[in-house]
Order: sequence, then C-alpha cells, then structure tokens
Amino acid sequence: MKAKVLAALAATMAVSATCAFAANPFVDVPTDSWAYKSVVELADAGVIQGVDGEYFQGQRNITRYEAAEMVAKAMAHMDKATVEQRALINKLADEYADELNNLGVRVSNLENKVGNIKFTGDARLRYRYQSSSHFTNFKGDNVARGKENDNSWDYRIRVRGTAQVNDRTTATVGLSSDNQNFGSNDSSSSAENDVYADIINVDYNFGSPNWTLSLGRTADWKLGGPRSYGYQYGDTIDRAELKYQNDSIAVTAGYGKFKEAGGNDSWAAGSRFVGSGDDFDGLKMGYGEIEGFFNNGSAVGVYYSQFDRSNGSYTESADQSIEDTFDADNLWGAYANVNFGSKWNLLVNYESLDKSGYSWTTGNKVSDPEVWIARLTYGKASMAQPKSWDIWVEYLDAEDGAWLGGSTGSWRNFGQIDNIESWGVGIDYVFAKNAKFSIMQSFASDYKDKGIDKYGQNDDELTRAEFNFAF
Repeated sequence: MKAKVLAALAATMAVSATCAFAANPFVDVPTDSWAYKSVVELADAGVIQGVDGEYFQGQRNITRYEAAEMVAKAMAHMDKATVEQRALINKLADEYADELNNLGVRVSNLENKVGNIKFTGDARLRYRYQSSSHFTNFKGDNVARGKENDNSWDYRIRVRGTAQVNDRTTATVGLSSDNQNFGSNDSSSSAENDVYADIINVDYNFGSPNWTLSLGRTADWKLGGPRSYGYQYGDTIDRAELKYQNDSIAVTAGYGKFKEAGGNDSWAAGSRFVGSGDDFDGLKMGYGEIEGFFNNGSAVGVYYSQFDRSNGSYTESADQSIEDTFDADNLWGAYANVNFGSKWNLLVNYESLDKSGYSWTTGNKVSDPEVWIARLTYGKASMAQPKSWDIWVEYLDAEDGAWLGGSTGSWRNFGQIDNIESWGVGIDYVFAKNAKFSIMQSFASDYKDKGIDKYGQNDDELTRAEFNFAF
C-alpha cells in the first residue's frame, strides 16, 4: 500500500516543489533507494513527516488513516496540479473517502483550496399510492384525487457543479428534471419533460469563515432551515441571504421570491381553487432565523417570515381572488432537534400563521392556524455507509388553513398535510454506498374540520417508497 500511495502522490507533488531537491530528512532512506526522489519531494512539500521527524520506516505498512492524511495534504496543492494529476488525487480521495470524512474540519479546509470544478448529482425513483376518489368542486367539476397504477410512479434526476472561484467565493449551478410521471401519455421528448436550473448561486465569505453572503437561486430551501421539518416549503427560491455562524450560534437574514409553485406536489390544483397551482406565484418573503447548537449535535431555532404578494401573473376571477388563495401576512415558528443517547433523535416543530382567509381544504374562513409536528428517529442512514439504517415515527396536528399551499419539504402530499391529525412511520436503509431505499406510511389519519366540503381531501392513507442514488 505504501509504495502505491507514495508513487501516486509523488507524481502530483512534483508540481509544487519549490526546489529540485531539499536535504534528505530521513536517516533510513539511502540516496540509492528507488523511493529516494519521491520521499524527498513529499517531505519537502510537507505531505509526509516521518516518525519522530527522523525515520521514514519504509518497510512498515501504513494505516488507511495515514494514507488519507497524505491524500488530504495533496489536495491542498491541487490548484497547481495538471488535469491528469487532479484526476489521480480525486481517485485516491474516493478510495479513502470514509477516512477523509473522519478527518473533519481539516479536510474541509483543504478542499476549499481546490481550484477545479466538482460535479455531483442524485437520482430518485419514487412510488406514491393513495386510492383515488372523485368529488365535485365549487365550480361543479368532477375532480379525481389520489395516485394509482402508472400515476403512482415518477422519477427525478439532478446534477450539480461547484467551483471554488477563489479563497472567498464559491459558485454552484444545478440542473434538475421535473418530477416525471410514468402515467403521462406524452412522449419522452415532449415539452412536459422539462429540465430547468434549480440552483444558480454564489457564496462569498468576508475573509472570515463566520460571515457568508449567498446570492441567487437555491433548491431544497425550507422555512426554518435544514434542521427543521420543512412543513411549509421545500423547493426553489431566488434570494439574497446573509449569515453569521460559529460553533454555538447562527443568525440568518434574507429576502427572496419563490420560483416553484408546487406543480406535481401541490394539491391546490383541482381543489377549491381549481387548476392554478399558482398559489405562490409572485410571492416574496423577508425572513430571519436564530439557531443555537450544542456539543452533541443538537440544535434549537426560532424563525420569522413576512410575506408580500405584490405581483405575479395570477389572474383574479369572479370565483376567486388573490385574497382567497393566499392571505397570510407573516409566519413564525420554532424547532428543537435533539440527539440523546448514541442513536436517538427527537425533532419537534411548531408554526403559527397570521392569516385571515380561506382554507385550501374546507373552503371555511380561518384565523391564525397552528401546526405541531414531532418525529422520533432511531439510528442514522448515511449514504456513505452501506448497511446503515434508521426508523422513525411521526405525529402531525395541523389546523385548518395552516398549510400555505405550495410545495412542501414533508414526505406527505395529496391532501394529507392540512386540516389533519395523523401519524406516520418510515424506515431508511442504505443497501450500498450512495444508494438508499426508503418507505413511509401514514396511519390513524383524521380530518379535523369537515367544513363546507372536503375539497381535494382523501380519507385513504398514503404509502410512499423510493430509491435514492447519489453520484
């Protein structure tokens, strides 16, 4: 192992050597050794230090952790390497990925110096089943809800490219397919099968790792940040965001405009406000969040959002108005994400809307609805660790009108996210590196307020299963 790693690293480190040869630092490496040139170059570049600063011990097998440290140090010089040399270092980095991850912050700091573009991506094959039902909406249309047969299956593919522009600036571009439904009768090349940019983002730090300015479009964004549940939203937004973060606290402030109305995931289409899916069209929002972190990985946070529906292409009609479809002035929420023991995690999330309008689900007038969510998880499924797994149980209590109506970061949909008290259970299993299988099931669901009519609601439970692949 030592000869293989040594030869590979020596080839890459030659580009950063400040002189042809420095003095041999190791007494046990003679000048006629096959490894003499490589050892001296690596020692001069700081990749190896030897034992006690005096002995190389070339006959001793190195550990994978020691090899990973050598690879990490080589990564610090990738901005000076050729394309072929970068490919070689990347190959070694893949080989020792787990050990590099265990090095933590030190490796992260080294990766920030890399001058090349890193491409990643993911693919999802998803199955969602809920028995279809038909109802008559307020316009008299017969509308079907639920997912059955081919309509239960869809897929999505995403690709991301990240470039370290300089020591302070990182640029990210991401492309995503829409959620393509296998039940569609359109051709695979039809205009319905769109690919769009869901990330066009630049991150800039101010010479300090604590302050970051983020500008542009980002995906998978949700109110409350990544540690909250994501009940209200979990999709694409154009925003400017300033964040201060250290080991114990994070303060975030931003302003943005939603760019994804919900589409396939929003059940607003076909409900009381038929066929729009535009409940977030033109919606702007200012937001702020304060989070606290603890040594065991636990976190707590509070957040506030102020909404502004000042423009957009939504057209009012005699049957509905913007005030009907979106009449929330602001929202505030709080979460606690607590680790206890070695494998347990409890997430509790609360949100309250300053809202006086109509409910998506019942057509009733609502006032300041609230939602409580709790999830208890055992284990941790890590895409980098085959055979890792977790299992969780969830409780949701959402008052009528608590959901704003757009896309959600929750696994729930099809009318199972508003005006409801429901339980859910799920399991995630990483069956191979970067390949995970998940299954979720709702149960004991009960709609809280039957209202004028159960527009779009479905009494049947929701089953969801999916394969996720990272590359």
